[in-house]
Amino acid sequence: MTGAPRHTARYTASNAAGHPDGRLSTPVYARNFPPVVAALAPWLGGRHGTVLEIGCGTGQHGASFALAFPCLDWWPSDPDAGHRSSARAWAAELGAPDRPALALDAASDWAQDPAVQALGPLTAVVAMNVIHIAPSVVASGILAGAAQRLAPGGLMIFYGPFLESGHPTAPGNASFDAALRADHPDWGLREVGAVRREAAAPGLEFAGLIAMPANNRLLILRQPA
Repeated sequence: MTGAPRHTARYTASNAAGHPDGRLSTPVYARNFPPVVAALAPWLGGRHGTVLEIGCGTGQHGASFALAFPCLDWWPSDPDAGHRSSARAWAAELGAPDRPALALDAASDWAQDPAVQALGPLTAVVAMNVIHIAPSVVASGILAGAAQRLAPGGLMIFYGPFLESGHPTAPGNASFDAALRADHPDWGLREVGAVRREAAAPGLEFAGLIAMPANNRLLILRQPA
């Protein structure tokens, strides 16, 4: 790797808009939240229970999801203290339920964390724009933990750019993947088939792959009922 990294897995006041109350803002949220919430409405609308968000980042998505799906108890998590503070500040700003973000490392055995255990069986685990900008052990850890904590019929939801074997990769995604791997050799877009195969090992079933704007995808897996 040469020069400074062009990408980061951490938002700070230097690379995201900051607010006096500790909120961090990223334009990615404004672009992707409306189509994502519309696409997830058939999957999450009408469900009850607890959702755990892995890698909440600024917390904008989580607070907004909590309002969009009021029957779901949405808990953010993130290993970064600044992200956790921002998530709580966004919940206060938007009037979402106050759910202090959990300090979770997705590459660890997070399913055994007492704070996660206290949530009970999960209706869904959600990871928005996480696994392509994290080491591969993070995707593995998310899948392993979800398989342990999801209730029967519960959903594992990934959002972000993916590679799809047998399908041409959009030029923007190809460039993004190359740039991520130049910044960190274990970052990069994950291949849908590889994620599905890894998910199948602990018993998660493929439920759907939804095309989203800007060549993103929603990859949805399900705990058998």
